[in-house]
Amino acid sequence: MKKVFTLVSVMLMAVASLSAQQSLWGGQTAKSPEINPDNSVTFRLVAPKAVKVQVGGDFVTPVMGEVNGMAMEVTNPVDMKEVNGVWEYTTEPLASELYSYYFIVDGMTIKDPSNVYMIRDVNSVTNVFIIPGDKGDIYSVQDVPHGTVAKRWYDSPTLGLTRRMTVYTPAGYETSKEKYPVFYLFHGSGGDEESWMDLGRTAQILDNLIAQGKAKPMIVVVTNGNPAQEAAAGYSDENFAYTPAMGGGTRGGVATFPESFKDVQKFIEANYRTINKKSARAVAGLSMGGGHTFTISKDYPNTFDYVGIFSASGQVTDETRPQLQAMQKNGYSLYVIACGNTDFVYNGAVNYHKQLNDMGFEHEWWESGGGHIWRNWRIYLTDFAQRIFK
Repeated sequence: MKKVFTLVSVMLMAVASLSAQQSLWGGQTAKSPEINPDNSVTFRLVAPKAVKVQVGGDFVTPVMGEVNGMAMEVTNPVDMKEVNGVWEYTTEPLASELYSYYFIVDGMTIKDPSNVYMIRDVNSVTNVFIIPGDKGDIYSVQDVPHGTVAKRWYDSPTLGLTRRMTVYTPAGYETSKEKYPVFYLFHGSGGDEESWMDLGRTAQILDNLIAQGKAKPMIVVVTNGNPAQEAAAGYSDENFAYTPAMGGGTRGGVATFPESFKDVQKFIEANYRTINKKSARAVAGLSMGGGHTFTISKDYPNTFDYVGIFSASGQVTDETRPQLQAMQKNGYSLYVIACGNTDFVYNGAVNYHKQLNDMGFEHEWWESGGGHIWRNWRIYLTDFAQRIFK
């Protein structure tokens, strides 16, 4: 009887929630977002009983705020105007890009009921839209041959877990006998094996660049860099719980992700047609994943020919200097440090750039505008993918 009562209670709460939403929105939706001919965007929300409605997102000039005790750029919502129960706001013309947004209705953040496409970033979910043109076309699904995105489980003896990764194989992989280079791509703190494919648009970027002849066909491996996690929320026996990045959840990490990297490499090279030599391996990552990139590339100084550290830094110390010198001796083709000039890690990245200069370690410094944001990381990925395996 208790189980029946609980189920009925849940159903009644769901109906009540739906009724409240329909009351707020008038049971209707409006065309939103609408991309206008001049690339301005109009947002609309039917909310006849609302008192104040705002729209926020990365289409608005950000302001400096504090996130988890760190100074970071945050979104700055703007007021919408109401006519006959429909709230509306039109932006200035926007540059070609992928943008995220959300509504705030009388202090409550909600998603756009007219836009079914949403992306999760850490533990928040936003709607997105793409302005066509330059970057937007690279991030969009185009009429080109498409690769395959697979979710693969592998054993990690180092971590004592069976874990999940995402693997992109280029168009034609299944029907050919060809071997391919491998690009290992790491996410940031709070992310998981979904991040680079969803927010990073990795499959779309690679599909389009390969079709244009700007990037070599390659396998891309997106790992879960959180050593205590089997997989992203909803895809493991932890169910839908969000767990912190570096050791949360029901299991404590028995080793770090960099210490377990060889488990990943072993699985990929045993299960995919890979070119198993340094010139056919690349590694890159953003934020925490940039730190993983620094650590793994120096710990295995004869494994990768291409290294990309995005919005992160390394450090030249008495311990790391010999490892970096081993990389110099072995040779490599590309070593990149990329960072936005308002990123909270900017000073650390600049310092590492200067340390490498001081020790004569050849590398490239990519500085962009903006902060610790996916808009930068998609650009870094796009540029890096065109430079590797050439």
